[in-house]
Amino acid sequence: MDALREKGFDRRMATVGTVSRDLSDPALYVNREFSWLDFNARVLALAGDPAQPLLERCRFLSIFSSNLDEFFMVRVASVMDALDAGRASSTPDQLPREEVLAGIRERVLELIALQASIWRDDVRPALAAEGIVVANIDDLPEAARDDLGSRFEREIQPVIIPLAVGPGLPFPYISSLSLNLGLTVRDPDTGESRFARVKVPRMLPRFVRAGDMLVPVEQVIAENLGEVFPGMEITRRVLFRVTRDADFSISDEADDLLNAVERELRRRRFGGPVRLEVEARSSSTLLEEIKEGLGVTDAEVYPISSLLDQTALSQVASLDRPDLTFASWEPRVPARLTGGADEAGMFPEIRRGDILVHHPYDSFEASVARFVQEAADDPDVVTIEQTLYRTSGDTPIIPALIRAAERGKGTVCLVELKARFDEEQNIRWAKALERAGVHVVYGLPGLKTHAKLCLVVRREGNRLRRYAHIGTGNYHPTTARHYTDVGLFTCREDVVDDVADLFNYLTGFARPPRYRQSLVAPEHLRDALVEEIDRVTARHEQGHAGHIRMKLNSMIDGRIIRALFRASCAGVPVEICVRGICGFVPGVPGVSENISVTSVVGQFLEHSRIFVFSSGDDRRVFTGSADLMARNLDDRVELVVRVDDEAVADELVSIVEVMLADTAGAWRLQPDRSWQRLAPAPGEAPFSSQQALMDRAAPRPEATPRSDR
Repeated sequence: MDALREKGFDRRMATVGTVSRDLSDPALYVNREFSWLDFNARVLALAGDPAQPLLERCRFLSIFSSNLDEFFMVRVASVMDALDAGRASSTPDQLPREEVLAGIRERVLELIALQASIWRDDVRPALAAEGIVVANIDDLPEAARDDLGSRFEREIQPVIIPLAVGPGLPFPYISSLSLNLGLTVRDPDTGESRFARVKVPRMLPRFVRAGDMLVPVEQVIAENLGEVFPGMEITRRVLFRVTRDADFSISDEADDLLNAVERELRRRRFGGPVRLEVEARSSSTLLEEIKEGLGVTDAEVYPISSLLDQTALSQVASLDRPDLTFASWEPRVPARLTGGADEAGMFPEIRRGDILVHHPYDSFEASVARFVQEAADDPDVVTIEQTLYRTSGDTPIIPALIRAAERGKGTVCLVELKARFDEEQNIRWAKALERAGVHVVYGLPGLKTHAKLCLVVRREGNRLRRYAHIGTGNYHPTTARHYTDVGLFTCREDVVDDVADLFNYLTGFARPPRYRQSLVAPEHLRDALVEEIDRVTARHEQGHAGHIRMKLNSMIDGRIIRALFRASCAGVPVEICVRGICGFVPGVPGVSENISVTSVVGQFLEHSRIFVFSSGDDRRVFTGSADLMARNLDDRVELVVRVDDEAVADELVSIVEVMLADTAGAWRLQPDRSWQRLAPAPGEAPFSSQQALMDRAAPRPEATPRSDR
């Protein structure tokens, strides 16, 4: 079958009734960049939704801007690099890169205009009505402005470094995402004018308190520029911000991965500009000077008609006004893990049956962190092996691994140095772990290790038993409170042996092993998922009713999409719950008419991956770290495991069903490529899947003990 696919099997004509289509027709696919912008538009829609708590709307405005920053730093930069290198489009939509960049610009201009309107005309007035006034400095009474002037001299001016352009003074380097004032400074005695830049120091809060009001700090600086340039006239002024290319790759031939990543991080600071944001109605003369100094084109300039850099609204969203935020949620201790300190611990409980945890509904600290901590402190544990893709300063994982190593346990941590934007922190963790005696490895050349795994080996009587945690999210206690992720604890021999084999492959020197219960990328995850889809399709045609459900973050892999098209053509219902990117068009007669695509955006960021393949009475449920993208399937080490514990499989299926029933924060992708927000049936209240999962966070059903324990 694989050979047939390679020769074009996936391009066969699909025929249902009188409708036929080539399954590789680019018209059936959606460009990934456009699909991602649609996702960010759904985030922005929550900012504009008056039904959301007011400070959360500020947070959604901030998240929208932060998302867009990363999109330009990575995705737009990547498209621009590919265009410059003359590489043809490699995605199923086959859209030329010039058209992609033009489409991105058109869509982004539309979205940032909407964002400006939401802030200026809706959220900001609503904040004022609640006593949270974000004011312009010109609107302050004279006494308040005088007070800000005094504070400027004491607290702001000492950290300002003005840089002018002139003989011996080149155009200054503008760091990525910094906020800057571009100025024309004139000497009234000589008439000479120069361009100057004043950077808004990052260590200052974006909003400064003036009595009961908040004022953007750049306005305080602009008001007091006479103190920065004494004796000079400021004839023109513009606020601007540059976004630079932050994407980089490490050569497969790099002898020292740690040093190679450190070198690339130093280069990242000087990546080329990919976007210039400026205040609308800027002086054309001043703007031309900035463009020339940065080397940007008109196509890379984005005028902003409201508050520039709305990531700063996270400061407003963090104000102590619980009446204007989501009700606080405290993760629950999973019922199977509620025993006190005098209880036997997690390992006997895992032997009784697999345990599923669902964050943030279930506590990360009481499950995942506890698993690693108990392993570090248990005298019967002999080894701990852990992957680390992203974590945070408050993680209990790192101290536990260090403690394990200090107690003489065999401790291995596979740190992914190439986790984008976490490289520097991961380098620090790696060095700290090495100093403590942990064996630190960095994975395979050319691949990112994205699998979320922890393997513990414990001495029990006259045998050694393995225990594993297999997750969809990072070992990151902060994001575990905001991202929805699932994790499986198991000691099933076929599963833990797979995890052990993968660790040995990553840390040793061997050919990829043959796995028993797990689907592993880049070896065979794509092939295995296509086979699962094709199996359901074939059995459906034989009379065994099929049903495919997937919950994931991104779906753009052409080969898997074509397999889903074939399933749809055979009449198999396919339900996709995707948070972000969806690279195909559902509902097309004769191709995808039996496929629905839903996206849920809400209080928590949906991050779990669950795959359900049903065929008659046969149901196969999988979970793991991978999204269905080329980068995950070809360029990352991923592990997706089949779940055979019926109680755990039921829980995973229930999560997908709850998400697909959402009518409060769900959107449905239409055949015309638009996303339509779902609404409850007339007379019914909106159903929030996330609220329902909070409401039902309660004792888990008891697992049936198995004879192999």
